Amino acid sequence: MIKTLSLSVLLSILQLLLINKLAGFSNFSIFIGFLFINFTITAIFTGWLSADLFDKKEEKEQESAYKDNDEDIFLSTDPTVRVAHETLQYMRRGLNEVTARKTAEIIQKICEIPAIAITDREKVLAYLGAGCENHKPGDRILTEATKYVIATGEHKIVHSTEELNCTKTDCKCPLSAGVIAPLKLREEVVGTLKLYQTEDGQLAPNIVRLTLGLAQLLSMQIELAELDRQRQLVTEARLDALHAQINPHFLFNTLNTIIMYIRKDPDKSRELLIRLAEFFRKTLNRQGHFITLKEELDCVRTYFVLEKARFGEKIRLIEDIDPELLEYPIPVFSIQPLVENAIKHGITPKNGNGTITIRAKQKGNDLHLSIIDTGVGIPPNKLDKVLQPGYGSGNGVGLSNVNLRLQSLYGEDRGLKIVSSVGKGTAIHMYIPLKEREAHRASSLS
Repeated sequence: MIKTLSLSVLLSILQLLLINKLAGFSNFSIFIGFLFINFTITAIFTGWLSADLFDKKEEKEQESAYKDNDEDIFLSTDPTVRVAHETLQYMRRGLNEVTARKTAEIIQKICEIPAIAITDREKVLAYLGAGCENHKPGDRILTEATKYVIATGEHKIVHSTEELNCTKTDCKCPLSAGVIAPLKLREEVVGTLKLYQTEDGQLAPNIVRLTLGLAQLLSMQIELAELDRQRQLVTEARLDALHAQINPHFLFNTLNTIIMYIRKDPDKSRELLIRLAEFFRKTLNRQGHFITLKEELDCVRTYFVLEKARFGEKIRLIEDIDPELLEYPIPVFSIQPLVENAIKHGITPKNGNGTITIRAKQKGNDLHLSIIDTGVGIPPNKLDKVLQPGYGSGNGVGLSNVNLRLQSLYGEDRGLKIVSSVGKGTAIHMYIPLKEREAHRASSLS
């Protein structure tokens, strides 16, 4: 009993220390802090358990069970630890009716509470147990005790139905006592956690401690969910800005080509304008940051028609595509800027004609995309600079844009890989994780 109490106290202290410091640390620091709490608690509990197993002969069966299934032992520890282990996957998605119900189910199962409720500031998000027919998800908050907690940010212990002060008329509510604790996000109350009992009288101290500990835990998980949301918003804003940078860049170059044809070949210019209008109708109507490889290649072909009208037989396009990958989602405008770069800075400066090859193959767990040109190549002293935004006179805009978007989506090590030889040409490679296939197909960052 003393060890269980000590474990609860340790959990509460560590959680309070981390929550008090949330505002001053980065997302990474917060994540490391949360892992440290769980690791420390698990390590200490395992040490205590091992001592007991050696000291008490009657617990030999527990030792066997421990060896057979470490997870079962972990889940038989302090209820707060078990709740933390099982609810994190839900509360990291934010506080809503779905996550609140899942969390309430876990708490009720582990803690065997007669009734449990989770609310936001205005309505019930989840209610399980005695009296659930009177308190449904979506119903506005009725008890004055809950309104008090939301208004003050302080927990409240109620010992009778009268103290609950429910404003619902003609209600034979079985709830007679409980603890209501605030759920907070950056010190602002965003909801409440309520654990009830159905018998009048003094609440057991362990119920009060349990409620407050769980409220602190859930508040920390809500903080983590908000940090995840903010990080995603920053990523999306960055991707939107980079995507917007591509569209006018391509538009202005294409319009210059069309203007060149207006006087010498009006029919050709009209055809190109129709192509351009069709191209932008497709691209501007897209939702999200991902399209299929097939759609991206369609964009590239349209772009190449517009460029070939300008450069004629000087440029040639070859495709070497695994048909099994055509429906694979890739970042929008990830190939076209690289083809544009190959034409402008690889082939047009060289004497004679040149070829651009687009290759898409599966390599291990990645989709390996390559854009290879037979252009002038990149000098070794410039190779490390071409991915820098704004490098040179219009040079590197498309490359840096795609590179930054790949790194934002898949990690720093997933940027463009460039191999070049002066006088022979350049190959640009990107690797997109195949495990992203279903995730992006189901829900992109739109």
